[in-house]
Amino acid sequence: MIRERAPAKINLTLHVIGRRPDGYHELESLVAFTGVADALTLEPADALTLSVGGPTGVAAGAIDDNLVIKAARALAGRVECVAPAAFALTKRLPVAAGVGGGSSDAAAALRLLARANGIALDDPRLMAAARSVGADVPVCVEARARMMGGVGEQLGLALKLPPLFAVLVNPGVAVETRAVFTRMGLRDGEASGFGKHPEIVDAMSFEQLLAALRKGRNDMEDAAIVIAPVISDALAVIAAARGCRLARMSGSGATCFGLFETCASAAKAAKVIRRDHPGWWARATILR
Repeated sequence: MIRERAPAKINLTLHVIGRRPDGYHELESLVAFTGVADALTLEPADALTLSVGGPTGVAAGAIDDNLVIKAARALAGRVECVAPAAFALTKRLPVAAGVGGGSSDAAAALRLLARANGIALDDPRLMAAARSVGADVPVCVEARARMMGGVGEQLGLALKLPPLFAVLVNPGVAVETRAVFTRMGLRDGEASGFGKHPEIVDAMSFEQLLAALRKGRNDMEDAAIVIAPVISDALAVIAAARGCRLARMSGSGATCFGLFETCASAAKAAKVIRRDHPGWWARATILR
């Protein structure tokens, strides 16, 4: 048996550049990954299978629709030597939450299959399989902070970020990405005109990165709040926590994050939020 973590993906920024003529939305986003993760194991088997458990496993949906299965089939369709495997997924991340849980699970499956079958992670066939499964899967393959563009296929170089002490909060509602894009209302071929992304360079200090992040935004936040107003409550609670320097929604929601000055202030904020909002999912972590 071999194991991989599937960490949550956080969009520190998420700029919607516009909607392409083919209907896909062009994005620009600074992505980081957390210490909070699902877990995936692989064992050799006679056929491809998947079992799902864990605290949020019930919400993960049908096995045949799971991105772990889709990733394994996509790679096997491109690389003949890929042997069938039995996967076991332990879900800890909230589902349909804007943290790329399913995409990270799929990327973990590709990493496991690469290890088991002697395939390099930068093999074009593996990355082609990742792109075929979902827009967020390619950036999750290495799970390192970087800029992401296009519909997810354009990946910048890995970035060294300062330690980012964070609190992740999901107020217990699922938000469909398609519904948020629809609410934004961009027509085919229309640019958003929201403004350019701030410059992000390697090895920025915390204060430099924070200043750049404040010039950025999540263009999906307003539309998501219309669909799920509780997101604004989560943002307000995070922003009011002592030591919070920035509060923002991740992805298409409903998970929000706060960046904190210290590990201790983040841990205390998460504890207080869980106490005051027992129906919410809240975790302190470090982004990288």
